[in-house]
Amino acid sequence: MFFLYNILVYITSFFVKITSIFNDKLKLFVNGRKDVFEKLNRQISKEDKVIWFHTASLGEFEQGLPVIEEVKKDFSDHKILVTFFSPSGYEVKKNTTVADIVCYLPLDTKRNAKRFLKFVSPELAIFVKYEFWPNYLFQLKKQNVPTLLISGIFRERQSFFHWYGGFMRNSLQTFNHFFVQDEASKLLLKNINFTNVTVSGDTRFDRVSEILERDNALKFVEEFKQDKLCFVAGSTWPEDEKILIDYINEDASGKVKYIIAPHNIKPALIEKLKTEITKKTILFSQKEGKATSDYEVLILDTIGLLTKVYSYADIAYVGGGMGNTGLHNTLEPAVFGIPVLIGKNYEGFIEAEKLVKLGGIISIKNKNDFFERASHIIDNQDHLNKIGAINSTYINKNKGAKIQIGSYIRKLLK
Repeated sequence: MFFLYNILVYITSFFVKITSIFNDKLKLFVNGRKDVFEKLNRQISKEDKVIWFHTASLGEFEQGLPVIEEVKKDFSDHKILVTFFSPSGYEVKKNTTVADIVCYLPLDTKRNAKRFLKFVSPELAIFVKYEFWPNYLFQLKKQNVPTLLISGIFRERQSFFHWYGGFMRNSLQTFNHFFVQDEASKLLLKNINFTNVTVSGDTRFDRVSEILERDNALKFVEEFKQDKLCFVAGSTWPEDEKILIDYINEDASGKVKYIIAPHNIKPALIEKLKTEITKKTILFSQKEGKATSDYEVLILDTIGLLTKVYSYADIAYVGGGMGNTGLHNTLEPAVFGIPVLIGKNYEGFIEAEKLVKLGGIISIKNKNDFFERASHIIDNQDHLNKIGAINSTYINKNKGAKIQIGSYIRKLLK
């Protein structure tokens, strides 16, 4: 099976290179890996002590960030290496200051794994959430490098838990310890004889809790909002916007200001969104010299502001769940103690599943459902406060994973 896996990796690599000629994202995926070993050779010397974090993409980086920061504080004499599998993570975070070296992870071949570890020689390897690359894991085990999984999440449908998953089960044996998000993951691992497991929760709770300690002030939002209620729709897709636009256009109350932060900020899509809204609308890029308080809708045609903007929200909608693109981060608005609305497709997003059951997140099935639920919350301040409190309480109860993981790492390396 291992032989077949390695053949499949080489075949996949070949087709990815061919396809990258016609696909910009795959081109980044391929070209970004061309100089990885040269970069490692330049930035890591034989005397360096290295702790390696591997993340699939941007979401996993954010998940691992509290632990990265904790490790950086505790082991200031070490270099922090962060690797990404996906361009959507690397291209955004390649200049992050929390790591000393940031690069792509070369594809999982035996040759790449041996060469990579020869350059890096990590004292510790930490994988975030998932990303089980057998060649790297087996080489780490062979070289006696302690290896951890943090914020791990396991599901019964994964190959580890089926008769045909022996090869992948073997790769799990390379981990010294699993820090998982929930009891269900721990039980699944126990059923295949893994007991080196701690339910520490999701490090994202630590990550979003830190947001409250930052300066989230945005003068232009304060001017825009004034004394009105603020409805923030973040990371929206066309499926979400179709319902949002109808609601905004039909809202005659005059007591709500709306901020929309689309996931895709291509100018043509932003202009289309703006023209479909009948209320007085302004783009972030066009606000200079204008009194934003005169407008009812603000569209963020930029990135990097959404988290701070959520701090001004009285109610939020998080996109991705009305279609099939994948639900975006619901914890970022929830940490501010406000009600959160999402679409109907949220299965597999644990925090959303739990908060829907608790009542802090409300799942919307269709346009009529959205109109009814949103209007009820906006018109009832006590109800709004009660729902918001569910979210902030839930996050406070679930933070602390970085403390457990940090304690384990300190004992492991000191």
